[in-house]
Amino acid sequence: MIAQSLVIVLAALILVSCGDDSPAVPPAPPLPDSSCEGLYGAPNESTGLNSDVCFARIEGDETWVPRIWDAASLAELRSWTLENTPAVLMEDPYLTTPDLQPDEEAVCAVMVTGAQAYRLETFANSREAELAGGIVTHGIACGLCSSLEDLAAYAETPDQAGPVRQCALENQGRVEELDACIQDAVGFTPPCARIWAYNAVNDSRECLSICVAELDSSYNQEDGSLNPCLQCDEDNSGPVFKAMAGRTRRSSGLAAAICRPCDQVWRVDHLYE
Repeated sequence: MIAQSLVIVLAALILVSCGDDSPAVPPAPPLPDSSCEGLYGAPNESTGLNSDVCFARIEGDETWVPRIWDAASLAELRSWTLENTPAVLMEDPYLTTPDLQPDEEAVCAVMVTGAQAYRLETFANSREAELAGGIVTHGIACGLCSSLEDLAAYAETPDQAGPVRQCALENQGRVEELDACIQDAVGFTPPCARIWAYNAVNDSRECLSICVAELDSSYNQEDGSLNPCLQCDEDNSGPVFKAMAGRTRRSSGLAAAICRPCDQVWRVDHLYE
């Protein structure tokens, strides 16, 4: 009886230690780290901030540094073959599904199916993806920009805002021409370039006067906030874009010329071997 009582006491102590009063454990990658402070990005001459206040690492309870991309690693990404390629959008989602919201609790994972071959699959969270043998490639459900080829385009061009804006100015409202310009300028796949084109068209509907006034403005203001044009895009085009595209720079852990609060950034290592 004494031995049995000791077992019961020990079991109770274990249950208590696993309860809500246990110390908080910081989230492991790839989840965003809410304990971090500062801005995450790779500032350039258009950013308006320098590397003293915006930098390509996340410092919280732990420090996370993103993967460094070179020609060989970008070529390796582009060598993979996606087996479930999404179709190119034929209708403007900002008109057909204007209230669409992204599933930001989900993750998109690479499911390796053979030598340099893969499928993309959405999971409810990173734990489920890992248990299924998946490699998380970005936060948010899979979409039109989730391929590793599009990841390479994002990583190779940290400042997509400049070339996409120029394409929008040269091809106002002409979706197919705008799409082709974005493919040439940035290297996105056709499905990904098309949602970027529709995003630009929607910005011209919702933000034109604001963005014209901000043509010469830096991406970020002194306090780290976005300039009014980028904020208008974030508010009016952001939800539908994220829901359709899936991959964004923040959800992929990529440092960009537009600096963002570090606690919005997924810490994805992008190791697909």
